[in-house]
Amino acid sequence: MIISLIAAVGKNNEIGKGNALLCHLSADLKRFKAITSGHTIIMGRKTFESLPNGALPNRRNIIISRNEHLLIEGVEVYPSLDYAFLKCISETEVFIVGGAQIYAQALPIADKLYLTRIHAAFPKADAFFPAVDWKIWKETGRETFPADEKNPYSFTFFEYEKQ
Repeated sequence: MIISLIAAVGKNNEIGKGNALLCHLSADLKRFKAITSGHTIIMGRKTFESLPNGALPNRRNIIISRNEHLLIEGVEVYPSLDYAFLKCISETEVFIVGGAQIYAQALPIADKLYLTRIHAAFPKADAFFPAVDWKIWKETGRETFPADEKNPYSFTFFEYEKQ
């Protein structure tokens, strides 16, 4: 099983503010959907609660929560990331989609990173992507785009694999 982290990150590793995305980048949302569709996505409870329409379609949605009584239709809930991984053992690739605590737990065992680097700082952010030891990651893809009518900031799609 390949463990992948996927996130949109500001210049200072910001990933969110007030349990919401930093900004709306149409291209990033389309990329997220294209990459994760047909796969399992794993997230924390707060990240799930931030989704506007609940469980994301065409994906197996897993929430990590300490609340053993949490029941949400269309979603699997597990008490830990390790337990969730055990339930995904036959998957080819699973995606960690947030939030900050879940990213921090998964980064040491991750195989791939799919990062959208937003070329802007968000000083009011309150959630951050964990520090990455770039010496152990190899860039395998990069594509840069200017800001436009659907994307208020310029950004770069990066892909990395652990060396």
